[in-house]
Amino acid sequence: MASSTKESSTKETRTPVKARPRRMPGWAKLVTAFVLVLVVLFAGIKLAVLPGIKDLFGTESRDNTGPALLKSIQNMSRYDAAAGNFQVVVDLEKDAKYLPSAIRGTRTLYVGAGTVEAYVDLGQIGQKDVTVNGDRTEATIRLPHAQLGKATLDADHSYAVSKQRGLLDRLGDLFSDNPNSEQAVQKLAVKHISDAAKDSGLTTRAETNTTSMLEGLLHSLGFTEVHVSYGTV
Repeated sequence: MASSTKESSTKETRTPVKARPRRMPGWAKLVTAFVLVLVVLFAGIKLAVLPGIKDLFGTESRDNTGPALLKSIQNMSRYDAAAGNFQVVVDLEKDAKYLPSAIRGTRTLYVGAGTVEAYVDLGQIGQKDVTVNGDRTEATIRLPHAQLGKATLDADHSYAVSKQRGLLDRLGDLFSDNPNSEQAVQKLAVKHISDAAKDSGLTTRAETNTTSMLEGLLHSLGFTEVHVSYGTV
């Protein structure tokens, strides 16, 4: 009995040893740091956190255009008396005859901003169209009717709102480069602006402004009566 008691008293109670956490290898730390850098670069906050990173991945434009060549000079004799600014939204749709638009077809919404000038061609005036009385106090001038110039698009304020293309058109764009893709809508924009200018009263305004200009000029030269009319000269 004594021996058994002695053996039991000599037994030790062992406390379990906790396992130490494993340290991350050095290569894993490098990979993690690299991933974090990529996240910062592409998370959309790179401009605020890392100023100047935009310049690192940005594009640079270079103008390699040669000098402009002067091809001709024209003498101008017209008086630009009025100008109208117009804007039109062109909706151009092109569909294939036997295919749905999802397969073959395009639709473009284009905002076209342009200007049309109205002018009086003073170069058409002859000697018979201008009469002055003997004491140079009264002048009568007959001018041609005002005309409309060509509509010109404003590149800074004209733009494509949306472009919808069918599957075949998208595939075709991958293998071809069409620099005239917006030429059709631009031509339509010019046409619609020109049509709108015809009904805008620009020519009437131009004739009124031309009359005011000539009256002010001749009055400053001593003429007391100035008569300006428009018709065929």
